[in-house]
Amino acid sequence: MPRSALVALLAALALVGVAAGCGGEDTVTTAPETVVGELPQPAELPTGDAAAGKEVFASAGCGSCHMLADAGATAMVGPNLDDTKPALELVIDRVTNGKGAMPAFKGQLDDQQIADVAAYVVQATSG
Repeated sequence: MPRSALVALLAALALVGVAAGCGGEDTVTTAPETVVGELPQPAELPTGDAAAGKEVFASAGCGSCHMLADAGATAMVGPNLDDTKPALELVIDRVTNGKGAMPAFKGQLDDQQIADVAAYVVQATSG
């Protein structure tokens, strides 16, 4: 069989295979029709005392890295909190677990102190 005839035959078979796949009778979906159970609820964030948090901000040395006008902190090592206006959830996570150059304060500060400093940062920055 000449090479051009073989190429034409293979092309025709490919088209027949594609055409057979189009317009199939059944539609297959991977999405369930019903959902059983409940969606997980987000964890409730701890309540902090912003006034106590201002003291934690000072005593933990937060101002040595972060700018926060309310605290009189002008350092520019870490993010400028006045500009970033972080959300409560983010402050709690970063103070607890750290990230990048930010050290984790879990173990150095208790949960209430972390909640307090987070409440202070959010209040001071309107985050």
